[in-house]
Amino acid sequence: MPQTQVLIVGAGPTGLVLAIQLARRGIACRIIDRASGPGEASRAMAVHARTLEFYRQFGFAERVVAAGIPMAALRLREAGREVARLDLGALGAGESRYPFILSLPQDEHEALLGRQLVALGVRVEWGVALRALAKGPDGVRATLATPAGEESCDAAWLCGCDGAHSRVRQALGLGFPGGTYAQRFYVADVAIDGPPRPDIEANLAAQGLALLFPVRRTGMQRVIGILPPGLGDREAVEFEAIRPTAEAMLGISVARVNWFSTYHVHHRVAAGFRRGRAFLAGDAGHIHSPAGGQGMNTGIGDAVNLGWKLAEVLRGRAAESLLDSYEPERIGFARSLVATTDRAFTAMVGTGLGSRLLRSLVLPRLAPPLLGIGPVRRRLFRTVSQIHIAYPDSPLSEGRAGALPAGARLPFLEVPGGDSHAPLDGRGWRLQLHGEAAPPLVAVAAELGLKLDAFPWSAAAGRAGLARDAAYLLRPDGHVGLAWAGQDPARLRAYAARHGLRFGAAG
Repeated sequence: MPQTQVLIVGAGPTGLVLAIQLARRGIACRIIDRASGPGEASRAMAVHARTLEFYRQFGFAERVVAAGIPMAALRLREAGREVARLDLGALGAGESRYPFILSLPQDEHEALLGRQLVALGVRVEWGVALRALAKGPDGVRATLATPAGEESCDAAWLCGCDGAHSRVRQALGLGFPGGTYAQRFYVADVAIDGPPRPDIEANLAAQGLALLFPVRRTGMQRVIGILPPGLGDREAVEFEAIRPTAEAMLGISVARVNWFSTYHVHHRVAAGFRRGRAFLAGDAGHIHSPAGGQGMNTGIGDAVNLGWKLAEVLRGRAAESLLDSYEPERIGFARSLVATTDRAFTAMVGTGLGSRLLRSLVLPRLAPPLLGIGPVRRRLFRTVSQIHIAYPDSPLSEGRAGALPAGARLPFLEVPGGDSHAPLDGRGWRLQLHGEAAPPLVAVAAELGLKLDAFPWSAAAGRAGLARDAAYLLRPDGHVGLAWAGQDPARLRAYAARHGLRFGAAG
């Protein structure tokens, strides 16, 4: 059997996006999952702007948006009344093409991704489990349990996208340090009396926290909260036990319960995201509180980051050392995210006096005026949407031009004929500048096979942090690899040589 270029273990959103990224660039990949078939639960639902920007590069963002429910507002409630409303559209206006949070159940999301993958000629192999890993002749040898029996698979590279109980992580001997929150939570998908509520609603109360938001276009709503005092230690809890509390806090009447469960929340980051020719991505590498709906989006970000790098190396368009940047870029963000969400989550759900006062007094009174301040709103959107993610310390990041350092995401701004993100297709490196392109730079870009996108200078470009006539070499994921003023082509040649880059035609 010929060697597989990349074996992906796990067919959740992270594994599917990784497979799509590889397949659309001609990389032979195999994706397996121990489950007997696609998931049927809603689970993770929030799809943020940065994820949709990646999907736009892949060509199917609008289909994803059409399948979900754009949540345009966040409503804060206290003592049964609304105390603040945050317009998410205004929050992210001008920051991204997608200034909202999209609600899309994970099963529908995965089905859409699966169809994209099938269109690229790759199908998930269900009911196939990883049993063991060993060093192969030119990569990794995986022992797989399949419906037809045990088999060996040799792959040049392997990625574990197989969740919090990752068999890949265990086989690699990577620790998963962290902890578990003391509180026990509940989650329910319900139908409520009256019309469905299209926004995110958060109730702040001394006794706890409760959230309500839309799940499906059929009108189902999701309710999340902390089990009331006295219920947290019960082995089995039914929805009827929490109905009075949930309905009172959220001002709803539940007509039907479609699904109900209780759970504990964990916060952990793997000791490493790579061992030799094997990588971890998604929940296999990091799990954290549901604050901000960051988990699935972070896993998809892992997949995008790793996918383009594997593709460049396997196609002979970059030195293998390019892959050394994956772990520091993504584990650094994962650690920061876990620490941040841990602090916020602990403060919000704690049972101590400080947390109770935060929920019942401080936030209801401070949130409305704070959310009325433009810079505060923009910072909140950039953080939650993940468009703020940057890799300034990456070995791939070099230079600064204007207020934009290498490693940052290319700012989104309107340009003649479209926007600055429109040329990005995730298939290769590109050069972008706002102003005049000097002939020597144009000539070298053409010689190297590097596509150059030049736009007229505008005041909007200056406000976005770009420098006039500066050159920005963009990685396939839309982050800046090299930023430099003066357009000296020698900087471009040196950067390409240092990383063994061969640009060629995008494909």
